[in-house]
Amino acid sequence: MPPPTAEEIPNTDIITLTRHILSDQLRLGAAATGDLTLLLNAIQTTSKFIATNVRKARLINLIGLAGETNVQGEEQKKLDVLSNDIMVNALRASRKTAVLVSEELDEAVLIEERLRGRYCVVFDPLDGSSNIDAGVNIGTIFGIYKVASEKGDVSDVLRPGKEMVAAGYTMYGSSCNLVLSTGNGVNGYTLDTALGEFILTHPDIQIPTRGKIYSFNEGNSSYFHPEVVNYLNSIKYPPAGKSPYSARYIGSMVADVHRTLLYGGIFGYPDDRKSKNGKLRLLYEAFPMAFLTEQAGGVATTGRGRILDIVPTSIHERCSVFLGSKDDVNDLLKFYEKA
Repeated sequence: MPPPTAEEIPNTDIITLTRHILSDQLRLGAAATGDLTLLLNAIQTTSKFIATNVRKARLINLIGLAGETNVQGEEQKKLDVLSNDIMVNALRASRKTAVLVSEELDEAVLIEERLRGRYCVVFDPLDGSSNIDAGVNIGTIFGIYKVASEKGDVSDVLRPGKEMVAAGYTMYGSSCNLVLSTGNGVNGYTLDTALGEFILTHPDIQIPTRGKIYSFNEGNSSYFHPEVVNYLNSIKYPPAGKSPYSARYIGSMVADVHRTLLYGGIFGYPDDRKSKNGKLRLLYEAFPMAFLTEQAGGVATTGRGRILDIVPTSIHERCSVFLGSKDDVNDLLKFYEKA
């Protein structure tokens, strides 16, 4: 039997998320404390736990309402509550956090002194949970700040998104994908359930300069401001010789942004006459996704300014969001400039 060719020999150099994080830490040398590494490991552990429960949700009766509403006035699903508890408990136990802000909790969680660390985590434990019963992709979104004071209070998270040290999301669907940036580009990992590890599958994600997809909830178009309506008309009914854009809207921010990162185009959830401040939450939805978008070479804006420059005034503040390919978002901004 002839020896196997190079193509037939399996690749044994598997880069896991843990290995990748440790490599980044080693490159920093003596300046690295290892705290962020341990915190990111805690987040990937929670992602695996939540992924397992999402897959088994219908079998273990986690489908349906929990009989409560969150601070946004939204009815909570059983899986919302469980995912929030998993994240809060794991992040507290990591001993690396000082402040936790969750979409599901009215107030920030201030970690007791004996367990307090040097980082603050803002997160949506289960974004898109209204789609759980339909089996649509949902996910966890998170952003990380380093504490700016010894107090470890809410002021440590009421800071611009550009001060985050890391951000990412985990998407639960046909596969479980974790996308992460620590301020040096964006990498994507896929959970190998046999190994129980996230494997690097999308190194150095770069958003195409221009895409051919737009992702807006056009069910709200009767409330849109003229700038948004005019932009959408320009890509749906382009001049002769140009192809119209394709509409793709899932209704789960993690899934829509994930597709935008990989294929390009523009995602938008603007403020309008019905939602004067927009719908998406600034701290744990807009900031992390804007951070990832810019790290991947894209643009993230409210239409009136850079998202990451906003200084939050409350932990559940909302804002308008447009993000995606540089050329596409800049085309939209031209309509705002005219207005």
